[in-house]
Amino acid sequence: MIKALIYTIKMVEIFKTNVIHYHQSILLVEKLKYHFPTSHINFDLEDCDRILRIEDAFVPVEETVRLMNLYGYDCEVLH
Repeated sequence: MIKALIYTIKMVEIFKTNVIHYHQSILLVEKLKYHFPTSHINFDLEDCDRILRIEDAFVPVEETVRLMNLYGYDCEVLH
């Protein structure tokens, strides 16, 4: 029996934000997961850029920035 290996290519996008508090990041992850349910989303608030990291097969960069702005936070892609 031959087993096929299926590889899923994942993108990782890194965003600079102005999220400061842990409880804010938890609420934002919940809100973003509603819009991007297949994505792995987390914050690194110890980084000086208050990193938002989203991993998925496709990461909607413009929609992420728009949503973060809608929720009252600054958000820009780090290159």
